[in-house]
Amino acid sequence: MRLFSSILAATLLLAPVAHAKTIDFSKGWKNQKLSVFANNKYSFGKSLGITSSDAVSIAWTRLAPSDWNRSKASWAWSVSQSVPATSLARKGGDDRNISIYFVFLPEGEAKRLQGASIRKLLGNNKVRILQYAWGGNHGRRAFIPSPYAPKGQGTTVALRQAGTGSHSESVNLKGDYAKAFGGSYGKLVGLAVSADSDDTNSTIKARVSNFKIN
Repeated sequence: MRLFSSILAATLLLAPVAHAKTIDFSKGWKNQKLSVFANNKYSFGKSLGITSSDAVSIAWTRLAPSDWNRSKASWAWSVSQSVPATSLARKGGDDRNISIYFVFLPEGEAKRLQGASIRKLLGNNKVRILQYAWGGNHGRRAFIPSPYAPKGQGTTVALRQAGTGSHSESVNLKGDYAKAFGGSYGKLVGLAVSADSDDTNSTIKARVSNFKIN
């Protein structure tokens, strides 16, 4: 028994550990406009600064295949100027300070669409999108079907109601994916961050930092 325990302990010590990956916003991120009239201003660096004034757009990046199996995430975010509380279930009236998106595809589609634009990824009928939001008037960890994505493809998880402050978050992507969509956990192919202030004609000043996936 002692020999077995020693072998087991040695095996656990030698087993590969999935280290957390820190997301660097200065590498590979792009601003995707969603409106011809106004888009957000992003300050790309080790952290992501966001200014949104009666505007909306998405900052996004692809993930390498070596990151496709990541299943948890954490970050810090802060808001110094906030939109008013809205319903995140209402299309065309769902402003929020920050949304952090996790984009999933089945493995075959993930391989086929390597290098695709964010519009092409989001337009794929097999895509699944988890969106964690600071904004709205919902209770913490309310799961809200996206009013923009086809049924069953996008879910918003409310984390903070509209308002200012600084907070740290930690989420289990695999568990939330199962609750939102069921089925097999997809490959995590992309990340995005957005701010949305165009429906309430308001202004957002915010920042995302210490963003990690593991």
